[in-house]
Amino acid sequence: MSVAVNFVDEGPEHGEIVVLAGSLGSTHRMWDPQVEPLVRNGFRVIRYDHRGHGDSPSPEAPYTIAELGGDALALLDRIGARRVHWVGLSLGGMVGMWLATHAADRLEKLVLCCTSAKLGPPEMWRDRAALVRAEGTGAIADAGVRRWLTPEFAAANPDTANWLRDMIAATPDEGYASSCTAIEHMDQLADLPAITAPTLVICGAQDPSTPPEGHGAEIAARIPGARLEKLSPGAHLVNVERPGPVSDLIVAWLEAA
Repeated sequence: MSVAVNFVDEGPEHGEIVVLAGSLGSTHRMWDPQVEPLVRNGFRVIRYDHRGHGDSPSPEAPYTIAELGGDALALLDRIGARRVHWVGLSLGGMVGMWLATHAADRLEKLVLCCTSAKLGPPEMWRDRAALVRAEGTGAIADAGVRRWLTPEFAAANPDTANWLRDMIAATPDEGYASSCTAIEHMDQLADLPAITAPTLVICGAQDPSTPPEGHGAEIAARIPGARLEKLSPGAHLVNVERPGPVSDLIVAWLEAA
């Protein structure tokens, strides 16, 4: 059963809708750098918190990518959106791929950032979920920031690093752990050739979570006509570390004929 996720609606009422879906352990605020460029170019921006994150409900049962996709479809229905552009990073990209194969009629264009169609090994996700249930999301917040930002960027921007660390630590324990289970059991590789939405894949060259060679490049190779862009420097939250280039790539892709 879908849940009514928390969302923020910004930009012109009748602009083309762009949905921004974030990473495991984040809230809609991770997309702060992209809102102004998108709104300035006439897009209506919808960003939301996954179930178990931010101000969205946190069901107790482990989650699946299909359930997260169902939440997204329910959100589109709530805002009266027949078709949207979807921009997803990490977990948000996984949801985007699910939508593109299970609800293709709801998507115009797709942007997949620092994500994977199959992200193992499974025991890594089981161990992380167990740690969070035992000690809380604060126990993995520092490690999360080390994956999200390159060391050089984190050292030069301590306020941003602390903001992201607090974001992870504030994520509900069960919401984070159950989302780990969704990723543990996900395998969308065989579905990728069926995606028809024009797709841009953006990678961070120094992303330790979803290295481009094993994840973004494979997604781009399997989706017909997909384009791959790799930004360096850039770790997992490349939209925060490289806000200008990421925003420019997204706007140009969505505006292209």
